[in-house]
Amino acid sequence: MVQGATTVAPSPRTPIETVRQPDSSKGHSVWSTSIRFTILVTILFGVAYPLAVTGVAKLLFPRQADGSLILKDGKVIGSELLAQSFTSDRYFHPRPSATAYSDAADFKSDSTTSPSGGSNLAQSNKALLTRIQGDIDKLRKLNPGKPVPIDLVTQSGSGLDPDITPDAAYYQAPLVAKARGLAEGRVRELIAQHIAPRQLGMLGEPRVNVLELNLALDAMQK
Repeated sequence: MVQGATTVAPSPRTPIETVRQPDSSKGHSVWSTSIRFTILVTILFGVAYPLAVTGVAKLLFPRQADGSLILKDGKVIGSELLAQSFTSDRYFHPRPSATAYSDAADFKSDSTTSPSGGSNLAQSNKALLTRIQGDIDKLRKLNPGKPVPIDLVTQSGSGLDPDITPDAAYYQAPLVAKARGLAEGRVRELIAQHIAPRQLGMLGEPRVNVLELNLALDAMQK
């Protein structure tokens, strides 16, 4: 050994600890926990929550919870929330519909129809422009000299919009009054009585429910 040299003793190696995998045979496995959680959430939010909300709605707002149905002579004839097709000049007409107001029977017999939906045509689509221009020309012939309200020639996204603007209702007043033999002033008064204001004074626009207005027309002439 060289004089003055320091001898360093080798340090023992630290043993490498192995990571022990959890024993799946003990306790709950990941799969078991996931399945139980899924079942619990499904029961809570897929069954209990909808039943609770429906129960509260039927208790506080029974008519709205049942679909805002409209009755005539004790029979359901429609809903405040869904438009119906009117073709006679004796009645106010709703907005155009891409579904042509098909019912369930139409949908079953013709796979090309749908109870609800839009045309999905872009504003630049030639077929859409041709259809709109055709509707404008037709309305101008029926009521010349007056601008055609846009909602009488445009379709809603659902195709079931139950309301029209007051302008669209007043535009049709001369036609309805003539077909029924009524003074136009009486028809316009009836429209004014059925104009619903904005919700909470700020949501949406003033509107007229077509079905309710037509029912009031029938009742006025009884």
